[in-house]
Amino acid sequence: MKTNNLIGLLFCFLFSGTTIAAFGQEGEQKGEVKEKFNASTFILEHIADSHEWHLFTKKNGESVALYLPVILYEKEKGLAVFSSRKLAHGHEYKGYRLEEEGELKGRIVNVNEAGVADEENLPLDFSITKTIFGMMFAALIGLLLFISLGRSYKKTGISEPKGIQSFLEPIILFIRDDIAIPNLGEKNYARFMPYLLTAFFFIIINNLMGLIPSPPPFGANVTGNIAVTMVLALCTFFITQFSGNKEYWKDIFAAPGVPVWLLPIMIPVEIIGMFSKPFALMIRLFANITAGHIIVLSLVCLIFIFDSLAIAPVSIFFVIFMDCLELLVAFLQAYIFTLLSALFISLAIPEHHQ
Repeated sequence: MKTNNLIGLLFCFLFSGTTIAAFGQEGEQKGEVKEKFNASTFILEHIADSHEWHLFTKKNGESVALYLPVILYEKEKGLAVFSSRKLAHGHEYKGYRLEEEGELKGRIVNVNEAGVADEENLPLDFSITKTIFGMMFAALIGLLLFISLGRSYKKTGISEPKGIQSFLEPIILFIRDDIAIPNLGEKNYARFMPYLLTAFFFIIINNLMGLIPSPPPFGANVTGNIAVTMVLALCTFFITQFSGNKEYWKDIFAAPGVPVWLLPIMIPVEIIGMFSKPFALMIRLFANITAGHIIVLSLVCLIFIFDSLAIAPVSIFFVIFMDCLELLVAFLQAYIFTLLSALFISLAIPEHHQ
């Protein structure tokens, strides 16, 4: 038990130390030009999505980054594929520019002959950003895990779990026995197990990858991106609605036992409830993961705000503490999302006697 604790602390120290080291060179560069360190800008840049993966800044001010592919489509220009390096530092390429200020900050826009962005005709952007790259890598990890699990079962069977089986099987059984069956029942749980397992492992893998600051594809704030959590919540929403039986729709549009004169009030309330459930899923996951990243980065920023290494031990201590807490939150948020998804689906398939 002591060995496990030491290993955990070692990993936390490694993650926090890597975080501070990665940001330290950027802070040092800011100190050389004697610019006031802006913590809010620094934090928002690191948790936001981007077309490049910033690694560090050299002493001469040169930025070292992994530039991701830009994929744009327009009816007039057709398909354009190139490296985001072409648009770095405000450069224009093939009539496109990456906006660094204003309402369209972070968007790729068309630039007219006067050098002004055409806000009305934005290209369709299918670019591989940090978030997308992180999701793709997380999906690849999940795919490899379950392909290995399937092959392992073919070799050893289900009676004696070995290797990857012994690691993943308790998690799968936990989701089946403590989430799916209690909420969905013995009769219906098997239909929804693939989705519940996919949602849980997708969220937990991305949460854990986001805690590791570098190198890419680690450190992306995937589950802290509201677009990602919105899609996950919509998946639960559509599965819930398409799985709904007669009893479910009857409870919404003709609530049994409710006086007829109350139906004009109750029906809108029930319809709002249909959309408020996935909205709560979306906001809960997004807010908790984003808040954790902001707190860790804020603690790192204390070193540069006070411009003193004397604060570093205190900052590192609290960063390690937050990393440990974030490990718990990573698992907890995946569990909560899966549990609530199962609960919402169960409300759409009530038995007649219920």
